[in-house]
Amino acid sequence: MPYAEGRTYYDADSHIMELPDWLGGYVAEEMKDRIGPLQLGGAGRMAETAVRQAEARQSDPEARAELEAGVLNAKGWSALGAFDPDERSRALDLLGFDRQLVFPTFASSQFLGHEDRDVRAAGNRALNRGIVDFCSHDERLMAVAFVPLGDPARAEAEVEASLDDGAAAIQVSHDAPKRHSHTHPDYDGVWGRLAEAGVPFVLHVGGARLNVPRSLHDNGLAPVTDFLGGGENLRSKDYIALSHAPELFLACMAMDGVFERFPGLRGAAIELGAAWVPTLLVKLDQVTRNFRKSEPQLNAMPLSPREYIERQVWFTPFPGEPVGDIIDQCGPDLLLFSSDYPHPEGTRDPLGRFEATMEDVSGPARERFYSGNFADLMGLAPA
Repeated sequence: MPYAEGRTYYDADSHIMELPDWLGGYVAEEMKDRIGPLQLGGAGRMAETAVRQAEARQSDPEARAELEAGVLNAKGWSALGAFDPDERSRALDLLGFDRQLVFPTFASSQFLGHEDRDVRAAGNRALNRGIVDFCSHDERLMAVAFVPLGDPARAEAEVEASLDDGAAAIQVSHDAPKRHSHTHPDYDGVWGRLAEAGVPFVLHVGGARLNVPRSLHDNGLAPVTDFLGGGENLRSKDYIALSHAPELFLACMAMDGVFERFPGLRGAAIELGAAWVPTLLVKLDQVTRNFRKSEPQLNAMPLSPREYIERQVWFTPFPGEPVGDIIDQCGPDLLLFSSDYPHPEGTRDPLGRFEATMEDVSGPARERFYSGNFADLMGLAPA
């Protein structure tokens, strides 16, 4: 009996847990010696031990049976299908999810910080080839490629290459580019190509720098780690600021007319929470009223900025956020179910955590949450 049953479940967030030699298998030969090692500092103190143990258990039938019996109990590299694509298909059977977006976890640490942009591009190309390959054997697995913004021509080229590979969605970085806005016409090649292909862009945690000033962590108290024990990964103050960058990114997309120029463009904010979404919509209404004289373009479009967000963007709440209240404030068409499998943040019972906050949500609204909104984001036929 699968964990989830009784309706269609589309999972908007899951991950692979890369092994140390995974990315190297997809790097162009002439660049292999320039790609760095896998950096696991954000995974906690025992990450390297967990990787070794996970590799060893693949040849242990008893360990495999134990994982199958409690598919949501093990996390990270220890989880069923964390790094093996055939195991991942079996995990989906046991989870009962009919579709699943799949993101990488740590592989970008091997190239994103490199000073040579050609090395960064080669690593990025390898990452996107690898994630598509992981998902290629099972149509339920939908690969998410990664395209950093900053150089419009390179971003457009990587979007095209990733679409050719077969990526189902494109994660873009949501930091502010150094030179000009992601809404500048120079980026129309990115947004227009995605709209033309019917492939959404997504924002994801990790796609922007944590913007809490270091001084705010120097508070005279004992230093803290993140809740996984992984050093300066994500702490309470970082969590408070987590929505700032995506909120501004998406507001600019609406206010600067990108969604108007490309009505077929769809996007989502994944693993960034959703408690901030009602406030974003209210602020967009205030912007439209308060700045109509000094910024006439805000009122020159057929829809208001808020209406573009409501028409073209979706959001994943964290387990434990008040999903019912958010639906009550924003309507049933904006939120997506996600498990974050096999990351521990998804908890051992994501359905139970969400259902506990949805007592007054109607049946049709629940169907929107668990599958209908995902189908709209991904351009799928209704479940």
